[in-house]
Amino acid sequence: MPDPGTLPPAVVATGLGSWPGADVREVLRVVRGELTGAVPEGVAGMPYLPELPARGPGADLLGRSAHLLVDLPVDLQPQGWRLVDRPGRDHERTASWWRQDLDELAEALDGWAGPLKVQVGGPWTLAASLWLPLGDRVLSDPGATRDLAASLAEGVAAHVADVRRLVPGAEVVLQVDEPSVAAVVLGRVRSESGYRVLRTPEEGEVVTALRAVLEGSGADRTVLHTCASEPPVDVLARTGASALALDVSRLDRGRWEDVAAALEAGTALWAGV
Repeated sequence: MPDPGTLPPAVVATGLGSWPGADVREVLRVVRGELTGAVPEGVAGMPYLPELPARGPGADLLGRSAHLLVDLPVDLQPQGWRLVDRPGRDHERTASWWRQDLDELAEALDGWAGPLKVQVGGPWTLAASLWLPLGDRVLSDPGATRDLAASLAEGVAAHVADVRRLVPGAEVVLQVDEPSVAAVVLGRVRSESGYRVLRTPEEGEVVTALRAVLEGSGADRTVLHTCASEPPVDVLARTGASALALDVSRLDRGRWEDVAAALEAGTALWAGV
């Protein structure tokens, strides 16, 4: 019988991403205190770099993640974030917040040895939300969608490397957020006019783009998270993610069966509560 002292914790506590407020130093102080200090027996804390969307445009998941794209700058326009020819003021504002956040992370977790989670938006949420320079959503163009996924994979890998450099003892855990993946897979993303539905990519295309970001990240572990009410669990389980993070209150019988199959194949479940 294994020594109980050598067993992994039964529960890992962390947060998904967003916090209220605009003071990243104070938020990281709270995160470190709650998740690296004294925790109940059998529980391990996983600190993470929160998002503070209340700071304004570019501090949200979409703006922060779009900033990581390599050679695909974005600008905030009335429709939302649009791909543009060259970086502008919105890009620079987001870059400033990223620099501040990473500097504060390095200070708050100085000397930390253990898991550290960072979050980015996934390729399908970006493809469904970003606009082409002179057209509809990126999702409407298969070639642009592939370019976006490749660009994001490169940018995420650089981001993970930055985090590892700033917190050398960290085991970097990458959480890829895909709130829009269900709408993409189920063919529910509408065009700019709203009168038609954009193309529905093949499941293999969905898996390939996600796998490129997850496997190319260089992270020690990867988590694929969606809060969608109808998550395509069977598709997400084929991406190679270390774990799936799901709102278990929204799973029906069929999706629970898909979760069971994923668990049997070695994919962990992060149950949202």
